[in-house]
Amino acid sequence: MCGPAMFPAGPPWPRVRVLQVLWALLAVLLTSWKLWAIKDFQECTWQVVLNEFKRVGESGVSDSFFEQEPVDTVSSLFHMLVDSPVDPSQKYLGFPYYLKINYSCEEKLFDLMPRYFVGVSSRPLWHTVDQSPVLILGGIPNEKYILMTDTSFKDFSLVELSIDSCWVGSFYCPHSGFTATIYDTIATESTLFIRQNQLVYYFTGTYTTLYERNRGSGSWVRVLASECIKKLCPVYFHSNGSEYIMALTTGKHEGYVHFGTIRDGQVSFEMLPRQWSVCEQIGVTTCSIIWSEYIVGEYTLLLLVESGYGNASKRFQVVSYNTASDDLELLYHIPEFIPEARGLEFLMILGTESYTSTAMVPKGIFCNPYNNLIFIWGNFLLQSSNKENFIYLADFPKELSIKYMARSFRGAVAIVTETEEIWYLLEGSYRVYQLFPSKGWQVHISLQLMQQSSLYASNETMLTLFYEDSKLYQLVYLMNNQKSQLVKRLVPVEQLLMYQQHTSHYDLERKGGYLMLSFIDFCPFSVMRLRSLPRPQRYTRQERYRARPPRVLERSGFHNENSLAIYQGLVYYLLWLHSVYDKPYADPVHDPTWRWWENNKQDQDYYFFLASNWRSAGGVSIEMDSYEKIYNLESAYELPERIFLDKGTEYSFAIFLSAQGHSFRTQAELGSAFQLRSQVDVGVVLADPGCIEASVKQEVLINRNSVLFSITLKDKKLCYDQGISGHHLMKTSMTVNVVGSSGLCFQETHLGPRMQGNLMVPVFIGCPPGKRLAFDITYTLEYSRLKNKHYFDCVHVNPEMPCFLFRDIFYPFFLIQDLVTGDSGSFQGSYVLLVVGGGPTMDSLKDYSEDEIYRFNSPLDKTNSLIWTTRTTRTTKDSAFHIMSHESPGIEWLCLENAPCYDNVPQGIFAPEFFFKVLVSNRGVDTSTYCNYQLTFLLHIHGLPLSPKRALFIVMVSASVCVGLVIFYIAFCLLWPLVVKGCTMIRWKINDIIASESYYTYASISRISSMPSLRHSRMGSMFSSRMTEDRAEPKEAVERQLMT
Repeated sequence: MCGPAMFPAGPPWPRVRVLQVLWALLAVLLTSWKLWAIKDFQECTWQVVLNEFKRVGESGVSDSFFEQEPVDTVSSLFHMLVDSPVDPSQKYLGFPYYLKINYSCEEKLFDLMPRYFVGVSSRPLWHTVDQSPVLILGGIPNEKYILMTDTSFKDFSLVELSIDSCWVGSFYCPHSGFTATIYDTIATESTLFIRQNQLVYYFTGTYTTLYERNRGSGSWVRVLASECIKKLCPVYFHSNGSEYIMALTTGKHEGYVHFGTIRDGQVSFEMLPRQWSVCEQIGVTTCSIIWSEYIVGEYTLLLLVESGYGNASKRFQVVSYNTASDDLELLYHIPEFIPEARGLEFLMILGTESYTSTAMVPKGIFCNPYNNLIFIWGNFLLQSSNKENFIYLADFPKELSIKYMARSFRGAVAIVTETEEIWYLLEGSYRVYQLFPSKGWQVHISLQLMQQSSLYASNETMLTLFYEDSKLYQLVYLMNNQKSQLVKRLVPVEQLLMYQQHTSHYDLERKGGYLMLSFIDFCPFSVMRLRSLPRPQRYTRQERYRARPPRVLERSGFHNENSLAIYQGLVYYLLWLHSVYDKPYADPVHDPTWRWWENNKQDQDYYFFLASNWRSAGGVSIEMDSYEKIYNLESAYELPERIFLDKGTEYSFAIFLSAQGHSFRTQAELGSAFQLRSQVDVGVVLADPGCIEASVKQEVLINRNSVLFSITLKDKKLCYDQGISGHHLMKTSMTVNVVGSSGLCFQETHLGPRMQGNLMVPVFIGCPPGKRLAFDITYTLEYSRLKNKHYFDCVHVNPEMPCFLFRDIFYPFFLIQDLVTGDSGSFQGSYVLLVVGGGPTMDSLKDYSEDEIYRFNSPLDKTNSLIWTTRTTRTTKDSAFHIMSHESPGIEWLCLENAPCYDNVPQGIFAPEFFFKVLVSNRGVDTSTYCNYQLTFLLHIHGLPLSPKRALFIVMVSASVCVGLVIFYIAFCLLWPLVVKGCTMIRWKINDIIASESYYTYASISRISSMPSLRHSRMGSMFSSRMTEDRAEPKEAVERQLMT
């Protein structure tokens, strides 16, 4: 960069005057063209706040995230959408809050009392990386206050803690002074920890998504009440579903570490080592642990120990303790004095170098689990990649002492000294850069004051320094014209380094009547670009959805409360589909949104017609294509945020470098012609070369003065066994360095300069997240129908769980589904299939014990209990179970005498049915992947045979019933005429009795009525009655004949 000097032609100005003008000139040259850009892009940003539903649209209000469960506030609106592709019968819920997003240039400044912050020493911000929803910061003198934020200090609250503040004073707890100050603060995903004096407290939040609601704390809980704690040490990464914290003790338990575990909201501590103290195991009379660092992947504690040997001076050691095996090992003796570097940038500590008279005073240890680099820091800086050989970084002055280090875990480290100086280091390099105070900082401050930025002031105090999304930030208290403010601001590392480089290396040349100012560019290349980058989702394992808001059918086009509520319901239903998609039976289409629009896609043109004519119900138009999963995200011309590698997989990309000037030379090889060589070189550093390998191919493009490096990173299939998808991954990294570019190369972008030449990517080896095993019911049915020549489903058909006939051979097939990329293919590996439960009905399902699982599935079983068998001869190492694959000959159902599916009682007139709970796992039998796939699903089998006894019993009962019916029929046919005749005679007798009774009744009545006449004709009546008797005798004789 060059330009005319800002003074007229004439004799050369004095050197001092030139330097004075250079500062202003440099500021104009570097920033005059982008003053507007800084204003637009750095101070005006997108602001996102939470609003409750009742406060939507109110200006300047925001709510905190407290309610976590969805609420039923939108279901009534979906019942109105009768002409929309949604199904009103489904459950649509809303969320307790809305996101309010606006582009704002209002800077968030908070007015707080000066006595809390002016002149206060800065302190580290400790939290679990990428896990902690809330951050806390203490250190306010003589006050029980902490700063608390859930927006990474975009806004915050000053909270006074309700703790007892009692003093633990006794013979085992040294009395060093009492204060109300909160010294150490650590935030994890669920729990906050603080230390005041020698007391430790914690507070557990109420997170229903993490654990039960009753696990939350009602107040701060004191822990380790009988211990004297001098320091809390953070653990930056979680592991195995737990988070960790360490408390260093003094007094009676000096030489021990209290190791805390936070799991499901419950806090527990264990004192380590479990047997002998560290002092006893390293063979010293007295010792003190001054720092502890936990490496979660190795279950290892790195302890910085200060020990005393009688009357000798204090010495420091690094001790390794394995929490799993309880083994302790002395790793490294820290030199007593700082070595003499003699002008070198770094020095390998071998024990033969000369030393200064300045004693080494270590204060802490820092380990990056991605690149395995270990730093020991104090009034010096030691670096090691193997815990044995250390390099002394001589750029850091021995007159300073490091107070804490801010870590990005992406290759950059910021250092804060006891005098509040800020230094910067790129891991793996040997240069340490001073950011504040520095010439570059003076240029930056001058430019900010020229712009009248409210983020800077002449009197300011830094409260903390921390990394967020690989960017370095300060939390600073400003005092300007009696106005105090607390702000979060970006530390422009690249600009500071660039300013510092230009102010230290420039040249003035006279050309004609002018002095020309030029800067020396130490970067070995002029252009650096990344090429041939694959699509990132396969490696970053980030699932993405597209969810556009519904279109409002009003002339204004503005959303109202109803349209926002409907949008919330749609987003909720999309997330619900995402959560329930992980089911054992694979859908015909590998997409969570497929079932949403399955029955409405055919009517898409109709819905579009209604929306085009503003006739959609509810005043909104819902487009089905606006809610979908994204599988084809393109690369943004940069390396992914992280890379996941399965067994034997690889990641490839290319780096295009345009060299500065002429950087090619020819070199003669033995027995060959001259070959072209480039002065621009690229190095690839692997944190674990025994686990991953990298290959670099160079292609010289001489006509473009450029070089193309093709880099391939590949897993070596050596350092990992098998694990559940996304769990227990091995952390490592790949670093790509352009030789000679560290801290010297920058790229101008619309967001400011960006450092180039050093690329560090975390690599995770193991089973990538988002991969699962699913039962391929569609192909299983097709193949079974093909092989068995038929298929019979159950009488009562269930589309979600088709049935399989007992006497047919069962041919199971499985899919490996990638929920991130949308890939779905047949599982080609080996697996073990076990029946682990079952029952004749869904309500009677039970899980089998380990002994039952063995008897029901093992070919070695001798108890006549097998449920199934196969002709596959391959078995596990102990021959306990069959090993199957997609080429296996299938499964034959047995249900032997002692099996649970033997002799089931039919529930109706149809054959018995049974539900098998089947477990499929490739654990220990499949070498094609790091993934430990486990799938449990229900299999519905119908047409089970009856046992011989029950079948014979049913036959005998059926035969008996049939014979009885035949005998009854024959008897009925033979006896029926007699029955008819008997019934007829009975009927005649009944009729005769009725007739006789009627006659005698009539005769009696006639006698009574003729009594007076009998007196006049007595002789005549006697004659008549005799004649009647004579006539009655023949009549009775006739009736007797008829009766017989």
